[in-house]
Amino acid sequence: MTAKVTTARAIIIGAPRSGSGKTSVTIGLLRALARRGVKVRGAKSGPDYIDPGFHAAATGRDGVNLDSWAMPPGLIAALMAEAANRADAVVIESAMGLFDGIPAEAGRTGSAADLAGRFGLPVLLVLDVSGQSQTSAAIAKGFASYDPDVRIAGVVLNRLGSERHKRLAGDAIEALGIPVVGAVMRDPTLTLPERHLGLVQAGEHADIETHIERLADVMERSVDIDHVLELMTPLAATSGDFSGALPPPGQRIALAQDAAFSFLYPHVARHWRKSGAEIVPFSPLADEPPREDCDVCWLPGGYPELHAGRIAAAEKFRAGMAEFAREKPVHGECGGFMVLGEGLVDAEGERHAMLGLLSHATSFAKRKMNLGYRQARLKAGSALGPAGAAVRGHEFHYAQVIEPGADEPLAEIADGQGNALGMSGGRRGHVTGTFFHAIARADA
Repeated sequence: MTAKVTTARAIIIGAPRSGSGKTSVTIGLLRALARRGVKVRGAKSGPDYIDPGFHAAATGRDGVNLDSWAMPPGLIAALMAEAANRADAVVIESAMGLFDGIPAEAGRTGSAADLAGRFGLPVLLVLDVSGQSQTSAAIAKGFASYDPDVRIAGVVLNRLGSERHKRLAGDAIEALGIPVVGAVMRDPTLTLPERHLGLVQAGEHADIETHIERLADVMERSVDIDHVLELMTPLAATSGDFSGALPPPGQRIALAQDAAFSFLYPHVARHWRKSGAEIVPFSPLADEPPREDCDVCWLPGGYPELHAGRIAAAEKFRAGMAEFAREKPVHGECGGFMVLGEGLVDAEGERHAMLGLLSHATSFAKRKMNLGYRQARLKAGSALGPAGAAVRGHEFHYAQVIEPGADEPLAEIADGQGNALGMSGGRRGHVTGTFFHAIARADA
């Protein structure tokens, strides 16, 4: 299966660090472009479940992740082509800082700069200038000169305190020959709410539409959108293929989908459907079991720790999962893995009985961040692939295993640089699970 980029124009929204305001700028810009009738699509560099949901809410079109470390180059090209073929413009939001990734071969670090260099895309740099003025020009100059393959096409000044502040910072940057195309005044109401894994998901935001409209209003007042459109570069014609995508684990996939289970990458679900599989959603929080006519069940990550009591009390869900697992494959990622175990201790220290399809137990009361790229070699066949298959992905969770259980491990894992981390996850009968989120095949 191949895809080829055609005529869409694109730009990357970057910043020196997380918290600079690039998500608010990206969401507001996406909606402002959509208001103009531009068929615009959002994309996110790196492993992020939450921002693509906001991109979709702002544009009415599914978002996509583009991860230069986890995805083979052919898959990134195919996903870029797929997005471009259905849009006039593609706006790619950087994860963390523009150049942040891991030490790896050129173009495979996981940074948004990899995408800028490979596809020749301009970067619109969002600078949080609170607490500085002319110094922002030194930062912009550093970005402009750091990598000759990455072009800083313009700057948006964010969190300005006054018109004088705007002149001091803006004039210094424009003296370098870098255009300042936006100036956003300090406004704490523009910040999206957060929780321990980042932003609250778009579907949980109390009034997401009002907030997106407000962000678009601010961008229309504060950013020269015509200039941004002029900065966008046509995507060069390039072909890719989906051989590196995760194959569908079955023909009819029962997918847990609600506020507790929501972390499935858009590109994974789209590829499953394009490959002919049917995704049949069900809600554990509504006490729904997986449908009996499905041939595999997938419990994605999410926030089960916030709903552990309801999951423990969902008798139809629990009985249906036990019946399903007797004959058919069940797989859980991160939060799904936690629910497959014997018990989950929530943030208040209360233990809730989980499905008991695997023998481990986890705790959110004893918080410890686990974050980073992962490469896994499967010890046995599972919904992720056959025994011996290599898969790339990531971990991002605060929960810990407090009882390891007695199940066989699912995979041998290493970090993004190949440093061995030991065995991961568990498997028993038809049931498998791991804290590891799969993104793409590593051996394509």
